[in-house]
Amino acid sequence: MNEFQRFSAASDKVMEIYYSQPEIVDRPGAIDRPERFQGRIEFKNVSFQYADGKLPILRNVSFTAEPGETIAIMGETGCGKTSLIQLIPRFYEPTEGEVLVDGIAVQDMKLRQLRGNIGLATQDVLLYSDSIDGNIAFGDSHITPEQVVKFARYSAASDFIARMPEGYDTIVGERGVGLSGGQKQRISLARALAVRPAILILDDTTSAVDMETEKQIQHSLNELDFPCTKIIIAQRISTTKYADKILVLQDGRITESGSHEELIAKKGYYYQVVQLQTGQQISEQSRDVSGAYAECGKEV
Repeated sequence: MNEFQRFSAASDKVMEIYYSQPEIVDRPGAIDRPERFQGRIEFKNVSFQYADGKLPILRNVSFTAEPGETIAIMGETGCGKTSLIQLIPRFYEPTEGEVLVDGIAVQDMKLRQLRGNIGLATQDVLLYSDSIDGNIAFGDSHITPEQVVKFARYSAASDFIARMPEGYDTIVGERGVGLSGGQKQRISLARALAVRPAILILDDTTSAVDMETEKQIQHSLNELDFPCTKIIIAQRISTTKYADKILVLQDGRITESGSHEELIAKKGYYYQVVQLQTGQQISEQSRDVSGAYAECGKEV
């Protein structure tokens, strides 16, 4: 009886998925673009609200990422960062406004071609019960073992993979159960890079790695041997400070935009985060106290 109940529940789920119809599909007359994308991304007055939500997640968001640029997105938990990047590969449709890639609205592109030009690595990593080699090469069945090693080196994963019992042939288990959070994130990044995307989207991908490994990854991303526009969600200043443009998202709106130096000069949300993470405010207070003691010494 127990087995029958489990079988019945599982069958319902399988049949629901099997007979479901996707809501987001190619439009009639979708533009055919077999060539590699340039990677220009533009948001035009984009607003977004989930179908079952009562409040909008994004409100009138506009920005442009030129080909080859690195755009960092920062903001509090729940401000809409992940929802924003999910509009680029059309996981969801904007409620208002347009998302354009290379000057063409994503709704007018063929889904396979659009998503084939995007590499995506998320914080919640999904690895398959396969070898490390198979997980990295998942998006490109024609990739060579040498290229797998190269992309693992880009993501700072090659060192720990070399220490695994069977190297790249090591089976990681369902959802990567045999790996740590940082190891899974690095394999996910290598998988996203292995398709040589025109657009690379990283959703807090280095949150579980140490600072030294993060520095190696940042250096590798700047030295890629193919052109790539990068959209990076991050909370660490060490990641955002080298971006060409930083966007601060608050309550679904872009409240600050500029380079690291420009946003520090504005002394807004980003400036406060810098103070919190670097201890800059504490250092300034210490200097003030030291100066006060020095003045007192002079007076004495």
